[in-house]
Amino acid sequence: MSERRHFGYLRKRSSGRWQASYEYEGKRFTLGTYDRKADALTALAEVEINLRRGIWIDPGLGSATLCEYAYRWLEGRHNLAVRTRELYTYLLDRHILPELGQVPLRELTPADVRTWNGHAAKRHPSTAAKSYRLLATIMKTAVLDELIVTSPCKVTGAGQEHTPERPVATLEEIDQLYRAMPAHLRVCVVLAVWCQLRRGEILGLVRSDIDLDDMTLNVERSRTFKTTGESVLKEPKSAAGRRVIVIPSMAIEPLEYHLDRFVGETDDSLLVLGRDGKPASSMVIQRAWSKARLEVGRPDLHFHDLRHTGLTLAAATGATTAELMRRAGHASPAAALRYQHSSLERDRVIAERLSGLSGHNGHTNP
Repeated sequence: MSERRHFGYLRKRSSGRWQASYEYEGKRFTLGTYDRKADALTALAEVEINLRRGIWIDPGLGSATLCEYAYRWLEGRHNLAVRTRELYTYLLDRHILPELGQVPLRELTPADVRTWNGHAAKRHPSTAAKSYRLLATIMKTAVLDELIVTSPCKVTGAGQEHTPERPVATLEEIDQLYRAMPAHLRVCVVLAVWCQLRRGEILGLVRSDIDLDDMTLNVERSRTFKTTGESVLKEPKSAAGRRVIVIPSMAIEPLEYHLDRFVGETDDSLLVLGRDGKPASSMVIQRAWSKARLEVGRPDLHFHDLRHTGLTLAAATGATTAELMRRAGHASPAAALRYQHSSLERDRVIAERLSGLSGHNGHTNP
């Protein structure tokens, strides 16, 4: 038997749960069933408030499950990079939809999302943050599509990844890592550290991108790989990614040696090849890198840490945030600021310059 409220109806089912419903424009709408009467009342109150504000949405429009809507959303994102699309598919299939996929959009609550996120964060914190950001984006689109009134993604800080500070290599270790790599791949260490290139940017370089006379390097593309191993050439994600970098003088000689010995004569000859003369893949570099870092005694170093090391060294020279952004191809200052670590060596330089401002080298009298 239904219990009439000042707005809507409540019905206690035989299971002990509470069903909430209401009438609008001559139609009866069921909100769903709830474990507690208070939750059912809250749901009715929210609908009543939305009606007064004029932002009511027909619940039938949100009847599609999250699984159905998420895949439609993904299909409609034609501008996604190949690897990004693969990542989103993986996150949906493995980390979001198994637990939430069969829930209708209109029934997905902040409590559901909070519980799901809590479980995921315990298992894989970084992946949980990526998954939450993806779900929040999908649900934001559902709001814009007027399928739901508000997004259920309301977990503060759930989309933030708290990754530990990455390690850096010393100058001696950089030289050791260079020598530990196979001769035809040593240039990867040079480009990652001294030109601060990403792995994909290194794999996308061709002979015409290197101008040894002008000591510059042109970044116009990157080469990534699908999970199937298929190679994909793509342009930088942002305008900042397309850039010209000045090559430090110490990198000229190894680059010249590599160009003379391992690169074809035509302008479009790839800079990095495997032993078989075919374009090197990410795995080719990774296998060589894994052996090199073990030989040097730095198993903690990822290949990307070479770029991190290079940018940290660049920051230590006194490079400004804007200069680091330009060299690294960053579109926002936040990324560049990560490399402006304070160091004792840099602090000594600052102290020396402060001393110079005083106009004398003597001690200040007390």
